[in-house]
Amino acid sequence: MTTVAAPAVTAAPATGRRPSAARSRVTVNVVMVVMILYFLLPFWWLVVAATKDNDALFSTAALWFHSPGAFLTNLQELFTYNDGEYLRWMGNTAVYAGVSGVGATAVATLAGYAFAKYRFPGRNLLFSSLLGAIMVPATALAIPTYLLLSKVALTNTMWAVILPQLLNPFGVYLVRVYVQESLPDELLEAARMDGAGELRVLWSVALPTLKPALVTVLLFSMVGTWNNFFLPLVMLNNDKLYPLTVGLQSWYEGAMIQSGANALFTLVIAGSLVAILPLIVTFLLLQRYWRGGLTVGSLK
Repeated sequence: MTTVAAPAVTAAPATGRRPSAARSRVTVNVVMVVMILYFLLPFWWLVVAATKDNDALFSTAALWFHSPGAFLTNLQELFTYNDGEYLRWMGNTAVYAGVSGVGATAVATLAGYAFAKYRFPGRNLLFSSLLGAIMVPATALAIPTYLLLSKVALTNTMWAVILPQLLNPFGVYLVRVYVQESLPDELLEAARMDGAGELRVLWSVALPTLKPALVTVLLFSMVGTWNNFFLPLVMLNNDKLYPLTVGLQSWYEGAMIQSGANALFTLVIAGSLVAILPLIVTFLLLQRYWRGGLTVGSLK
């Protein structure tokens, strides 16, 4: 008996899909490159401008270097101008950002954990009010905050900048969402059954799991305080308490009044470049904690 083999059926290549997918990838890559260049361009200009003296700043190419030696000169003048005023401002900024960041993270952790894992009267109303507070611009609260702190004689002090930064509504929201998604109730109940109290459960069980969220809130709070300009401008009138943002603005205004005769423009540029370096270093040191995984699905 002779068997006849069925003719092989060859699938028609999906020629239409592959070029379309390739074009989509190319488009996405081009858009990403354009966005990267867009965000890096101001930083590139800042680095380039820091290598110029006051005359070259306005007479040479805007996006190319002028003299590496001028960069060292600008740094020397930056740290020695007016008896090291810049270093004092940087120290003030570090205190503001550090204390406010740690305090805001602690408040957000306690509040977010409570909203996520406890049931109490008015819980939904309070959380809805908190979400509404996210929509209120910080500048709209500066004047009322100033009036409140002036009643207790805290204006023109470091506490006038630190205390308003301790409440971070977005941080509370972020911690609450993270607790709900990554911290099962069964894990907390197991710790309670082993005899752990509520503070022990929070410290030993919840906080290690919430490390990525806490680092995120800490970074957001520190960066927000480090870059804050309007609140210190309203609260402070003593230049020895200025943060970098207000201090550099005062230098810029001085350069504008003197029409650049005092060469403060180069100091403002060099100071702005140095001011962002601690933020970059902090981000690089803390980003590894974002790799912590969720505990969803870890229970057997």
